[in-house]
Amino acid sequence: MGSQYLIAGVDEVGRGPLAGAVVAAAVILDPKNPIDGLTDSKKLTAKKRELLSNEIKAKALSWALGRAEVEEIDRVNILNASLLAMKRAVESLSRKPEHCLIDGNKCPDLQCTAEAIVKGDLKEPAISAASIIAKVARDNEMANYDEIFPGYGFAKHKGYPTKLHMESLQVLGVTTIHRRSFAPVKKIIDKLNSLSSSSHE
Repeated sequence: MGSQYLIAGVDEVGRGPLAGAVVAAAVILDPKNPIDGLTDSKKLTAKKRELLSNEIKAKALSWALGRAEVEEIDRVNILNASLLAMKRAVESLSRKPEHCLIDGNKCPDLQCTAEAIVKGDLKEPAISAASIIAKVARDNEMANYDEIFPGYGFAKHKGYPTKLHMESLQVLGVTTIHRRSFAPVKKIIDKLNSLSSSSHE
């Protein structure tokens, strides 16, 4: 059996939300075991994503998730946190890729060669696969947070700044999973701080 040139597709989910971690995935697909229907995870229904996620995990030569937590996002900014999550996903693969295809226009610092592909989740099946398993993992996590922090609607909006989310933030305040460096959250914290300092005067 000849040695296979291993290429991993890498993508992250969760740059835009005001809450929760940024989750990345790296996937090395098996050319002998193709998967139908791979595309940008946002173009699929939740049910289809769930089915494909299970199929990818079953058929891929290797797959792994990586993440950067809220505290890291606030410390290093969302772009660097996304690159960090992608790097962690690649480093967690059980088989080491020789080359990585990264969704977007920047590559994380990796041990192997890498190329960034804008809209890669539409063009490269391995990146599509990564976007699907990352999105399913993050969506499930946000659904769990919905039970821990009721009233915010996390299961519905997954932490994105929807009208419902913004209204619940105003009423219920900021949780431990909110990104404090993001403008809408920072604004609410500043408002609460100014209220509490004026009430102490």
